[in-house]
Amino acid sequence: MSDNRFLGRVHSVRERLGDTLSAHTNELLALFSRFVKQGKGMLQPHQILAEYDSVIPEADRQKLKDGVLEDVLKAAQEAIIVPPWVALAIRPRPGVWEYVRVNVSELAVEELSVPEYLQFKEELVDGRSQSNFTLELDFEPFNASFPRPSLSKSIGNGVQFLNRHLSSKLFHDKESLYPLLNFLRHHHYNGMVSSLLC
Repeated sequence: MSDNRFLGRVHSVRERLGDTLSAHTNELLALFSRFVKQGKGMLQPHQILAEYDSVIPEADRQKLKDGVLEDVLKAAQEAIIVPPWVALAIRPRPGVWEYVRVNVSELAVEELSVPEYLQFKEELVDGRSQSNFTLELDFEPFNASFPRPSLSKSIGNGVQFLNRHLSSKLFHDKESLYPLLNFLRHHHYNGMVSSLLC
């Protein structure tokens, strides 16, 4: 019995959007040109989808359902417009972000790193920055000993995740109980020390 399943490379959003752009040039050009005509600015997710619904006729949207465009637009958290560019921050699933920008005049799609996307976003305020000096803060040293959720179901449930981690640590490491015990010994309620600690 042969197994026809195989592992293949997962294509990036940039590659899939580029393929859709070449297959449906007129529809995508109409949509992204509409974004650029609004001038420099930012669009929220509901505005992106509203523009998509108003620019692309229903029949053409049915053709695009098989492509990646509709999925990208539904996963887009914001669109940054600095003509002739439209950059999208895409969150396909919890904890995963991808950034792309489309040059409407050249019909080219580029993938952006996080710093590149943030620098592009800053152009909304500063215009084209002449300085190569961008303030970057690295908070990674503060997170070195901090637990990180490994399951996507923990994303959005940070307090619950942290409580589980701390209570697990508290009960597995007896040394960590002493600070709590000393804290309770030094504090009183209505002038009385807890009878459990005496």
